[in-house]
Amino acid sequence: MNETTATVFPDALQEEARPAKKRKRLSKPIQSLLEGEFLSREGVVSNLPYLAFLAVIAIIYIANTYYAEKTFKEIESTKIELKELRYQYITTRSNLMYLSKQTEIAGRAKQFGLTETTSPPYKIFYSGLTQSPKAEK
Repeated sequence: MNETTATVFPDALQEEARPAKKRKRLSKPIQSLLEGEFLSREGVVSNLPYLAFLAVIAIIYIANTYYAEKTFKEIESTKIELKELRYQYITTRSNLMYLSKQTEIAGRAKQFGLTETTSPPYKIFYSGLTQSPKAEK
């Protein structure tokens, strides 16, 4: 054999000489999250004002949602109340129209001893001049 074949490693040794593949550890980020390591990094500490701003915006957003729901409920209850008042107005108006008919008024006036006149109305003319016996002298 020549020298080149003599320096060749056996198959078992060649497998060990290969670089090992690096395994990705998926549990490392989860572990750092649970341990709280991400909070101690400088990047997070420098972004604390921004994170506080986001928290304030989230609180304002939640408060605005509650306010909008409350306003919507008030509007709906006002609509229902307006509808009920409209019905009451229509009922009252129809009752008033019924009570203001001439026959109804005449019937109610009879209870007080009043009757309708049978003679038609007439005009009284006034000339504006007063004739008194003292004024002629």
